Amino acid sequence: MKPLQVLAAGSLRHVWPAIVSAFQQDYPAGIETQFGPAGLLRQRIEQKEACDLFVSASTVHPQALLQAGLAQRAALFCHNFLCLSVRRDRVDPAAGWLDLLRHTDLRVATSTPGCDPCGDYAWQLLDRIEQQDATLGKQLKLRARMLVGGRDSPPVPPGKLASAWLIQSGQTDIFIGYRSYAHLLQPADGIITVLIPEEWQTRADYGYAVCQPEGNKLAERLRSSEGQAIFVKAGFTAIEKQGPGIPAP
Repeated sequence: MKPLQVLAAGSLRHVWPAIVSAFQQDYPAGIETQFGPAGLLRQRIEQKEACDLFVSASTVHPQALLQAGLAQRAALFCHNFLCLSVRRDRVDPAAGWLDLLRHTDLRVATSTPGCDPCGDYAWQLLDRIEQQDATLGKQLKLRARMLVGGRDSPPVPPGKLASAWLIQSGQTDIFIGYRSYAHLLQPADGIITVLIPEEWQTRADYGYAVCQPEGNKLAERLRSSEGQAIFVKAGFTAIEKQGPGIPAP
């Protein structure tokens, strides 16, 4: 018997130990997990790397594996949303999120679209801003730097959140990233979280792909009431049960 092989989105790193602890009884040989940007993990599976279960921060990548015949099934298992992480000493804490983005002296960073779904969602937000305010949207797209999550991006130091590392190391003043990280930031980090209103949000739909039969049981656990409670406690949003597959957009 061999351990279950899981490739998982990096944004699940902080919740995954609780998932493994809750469901490891189903896998006496253990669960081995490697984390990374979901787009790059998908490419590794396409290059025939061993994987029983792929857990992605986007439903796009699991669906692509399913269509390519590299997965047996795919489904949605939780949601996430975006927020701004902002260097505290550079801004008025009472400023609104759009006001902060309008400050041209504040540097803005995202993850890398295509490689990392967080970057895809962030740039979808910039598209939405451009639809409402063409000047601001175009300026933000010129200012925003893709600093993490790419093939050649420097790795985030172990134990660090990408937003905290980028801001504390002086690489940016604002990072557009996942709201699920907000509760992990401490006052001593010198970073504030600024929420983005619902009407502007880009919802992140997390999906899995079962690549080998051994991954089926854990995949089902992710959508169970116990699994959903673990995700909610970690800052994600539960799904409404929609059947076995990924729902159409």
